[in-house]
Amino acid sequence: MFIKEFEVRWSDVDANRHLANSAYINFMSHTRMAFLWELGFDQKILAENRIGPVVFYEHMYYFKEVFPGRPIRVSLEIAGMSEDGKFFEFHHNFYDSDGKNVAHCEMMGAWISLKTRGLVGLPDDLMTIFNTVERSEGFRVLTKEDTRRFAKTPKDLD
Repeated sequence: MFIKEFEVRWSDVDANRHLANSAYINFMSHTRMAFLWELGFDQKILAENRIGPVVFYEHMYYFKEVFPGRPIRVSLEIAGMSEDGKFFEFHHNFYDSDGKNVAHCEMMGAWISLKTRGLVGLPDDLMTIFNTVERSEGFRVLTKEDTRRFAKTPKDLD
């Protein structure tokens, strides 16, 4: 499991004086990029391969309020990936300074070609790196259908 620690800043707080939804999203995004950088997927490698990560959805579950003045930790686990690495699912947990789990997020994304703007699998050398990372309990192999489970067609909207 990968973990990143953050200071809850005044700018991360909303009108209710607790951690804003947008701050959770920003902390998760930063955690994902730190995880990728640690794997060696830095800006140079992404540019050389002309790929970038995109988010399909982030489904948040909030358990307890978070306030400024104490750090929080955000974890990342790989919960799913397609065989070619095109699609990935990460799970994040938020922990307060006492180690209590205060929020959870299920996130799904993919890799996009910065040349064609279409979705692409990971190049073999990058896929080899991803295959060395520990998988979460319950890890599953993703298919395109997993990315469409909430999709609606016009007839569904009637």
